[in-house]
Amino acid sequence: MKILKQIAVVFFICLLGEVIAQIIPVNFPSSVLSMVLLLAALLLGIIRIEHVQEKANFLLDNMAFFFIPAGVSIIENFNYLKNAIVPFVLICFISMIVTFVATAYSVTLVMRLLGGQND
Repeated sequence: MKILKQIAVVFFICLLGEVIAQIIPVNFPSSVLSMVLLLAALLLGIIRIEHVQEKANFLLDNMAFFFIPAGVSIIENFNYLKNAIVPFVLICFISMIVTFVATAYSVTLVMRLLGGQND
């Protein structure tokens, strides 16, 4: 029964994100709004971590399955991509480097703020 309550909480947040995305005049992904709403609810204490922890752990443990549809779509639409493969790979490589650098600086900043060692 506990997992059903956690699923209900997650789906309610997703539904709320969908409703807000439809109401606001700017085109914004409802999934991002839902994540922001969940973060805000957790930070404000409206939702406690125990309300979503098992469901979140399950989703994180099985995250690889969520990338299968994207991979299949890339393979199915490879005819469209093959003409732009060099820019596509270049964009992927550059965004990977930018992500690594941003993550490294974020971790360094958090370690400094928390008073940890900075190597």
